Amino acid sequence: MNSKKSVVVKTPVTPPQWALLQRQLMKAQTDACERIFSKYFDERGYLLCMPRWGGNDGSDDAIENLAGWPVLHALGASDSILEMYKLGWEGHLLQYTEAKTVEVEMARDGMLYKEFPVSLDWFHHGESMSVFNLQGLSDPNDHSFMTRVRRYAGLYMDEDPQAKNYDPEHKIIRSLFNGSRGPLLRKATALDWAGDPFEVEERFDTAHGERNFDEMLAHFEDYTDVVGDHPINLAATTLAVNAYMATGEAKYKNWLLEYVDAWAQRADDNDGILPSNIGLDGSIGGECDGKWYGGCYGWGFTVVVPQTGQLSDRNALYRGIAGFGNALLLTGDRSYIHVWRKMLAAVNANTKSVDGKTLYPHMYGDEGWYGYDETPYCQGALDTYYWSMEPADRKYVPSSEWLDFLDGDRPNFPVEAMEREFESIREKLKGVEQDASSPDTRLSDNTLQFNTANTTCLTQLMMGALTPRYGEPLHARVRYFDPTRQRAGIPEDVAALVADMSDESTTLSLVNLDPVNRKRVIVQVGAYGEHQVTRVESEGEEYIVDGSYFPVEIYPGSGAELLIHHNRYENQPTLAHPWERD
Repeated sequence: MNSKKSVVVKTPVTPPQWALLQRQLMKAQTDACERIFSKYFDERGYLLCMPRWGGNDGSDDAIENLAGWPVLHALGASDSILEMYKLGWEGHLLQYTEAKTVEVEMARDGMLYKEFPVSLDWFHHGESMSVFNLQGLSDPNDHSFMTRVRRYAGLYMDEDPQAKNYDPEHKIIRSLFNGSRGPLLRKATALDWAGDPFEVEERFDTAHGERNFDEMLAHFEDYTDVVGDHPINLAATTLAVNAYMATGEAKYKNWLLEYVDAWAQRADDNDGILPSNIGLDGSIGGECDGKWYGGCYGWGFTVVVPQTGQLSDRNALYRGIAGFGNALLLTGDRSYIHVWRKMLAAVNANTKSVDGKTLYPHMYGDEGWYGYDETPYCQGALDTYYWSMEPADRKYVPSSEWLDFLDGDRPNFPVEAMEREFESIREKLKGVEQDASSPDTRLSDNTLQFNTANTTCLTQLMMGALTPRYGEPLHARVRYFDPTRQRAGIPEDVAALVADMSDESTTLSLVNLDPVNRKRVIVQVGAYGEHQVTRVESEGEEYIVDGSYFPVEIYPGSGAELLIHHNRYENQPTLAHPWERD
């Protein structure tokens, strides 16, 4: 047994192809992001577009152009990524505070207020927060960040008299529309969603396919039932997670658990299925004539696509799964996983057979279950399995090359996935070069297609992580810090590959591609140190750790496989970097 402070890796290796590609991909993504930022953002961090209010092309899309950038930096990309996305964040706050509506009542004094959207749904708020909510991975001590995490969480904890979003008596967020100016307690109009009328034809390319403003209004014609609570509002709990991890103050944790527990009880009261409307009196279906499946983005929310006349099912409950993951992160209580597990089973129990095929429902309306498909209802299934690591929870998880790789069935997946990313970068930059739009003919969502910080394969391969999608925190098995440079991310010339994961262990390969210099890296277990390492095995040695992270020293040109034994969800998560916790 070896009790050295650092795990030492000293076996010379020929640089693996996956390791070489990984370092090249991180650089390529960084270079591409710099190219994109220089074309589409100005020196203030403003997106060069026509700023508008609305669910199609609002401020959420403006900042979503930088989605993935915080994770890319946290993986180890250049500090230029951090500098650009922070500038873009500050710029969009000013740009959309200055931008005002004329006809949409709620945004006449600014589309943002107190640096937060005035009132919209968490389908879009989650996208608005996709950058800010992950800034703490790299820069948790930034003064503005610390101020904002408190302010944003306070908007949902009944701390702001202008934002009475939360009803502590009934434990509800009072409307699907909520924000820094509080809840919308009337039926929403198409104008509330679409924003002010504007010239569309021959000027703008609407990313959602509408050919004129009338079709934009028609898109939202049925998006009216917003009063009362909806599971999508559970995404707001990420604001409290951030505040708790940044400050350690118990009030944020207490509010989060109060709200998530209330939703867990509602699911239990509704035969295991989260209802999609809770009335202002706390009753299930209370604002939708008692229909548990009612409401905008609910179980029965099917609308007409104006361009085609076809029906489109738009049940968006899945974005609420963030709340249960957040509760798990703060408590380690795996009963929170069971809420979603039980709902998956309850929905998929309502199968029917057609022509010898088993079909599964995805929607529920006045006539019962509908929206049948050969694919089971699987929203949140991957999250559920990832959190539990119980084989039974993989039942509804869609086919996944990543999981096949972890099973040992697809050994070439790392190389294949990264090669696809190189091709994606080439295609996106080709689009950037061919884009002839000008700022006054460009909407905020037109440039989303060019974002090259698609970190999915890197988060999976390097951190054994789920890709944050809708403003939720990062759920990762491991992540890295550079103790020499005192920053988040893996050191230059070091590559990492998570090759296997179970509930009790993680197999991690580390390689130093530098043939001259030793490298030091800190491996943290859990994105926020929520897991506890007990011991590490490597190169025939065993290291006792008893902490949430451990240092590794890698000799020049060396590499090894580390078997990390751990207890998951044993620690309180924190944004503090390892050297701040010593």
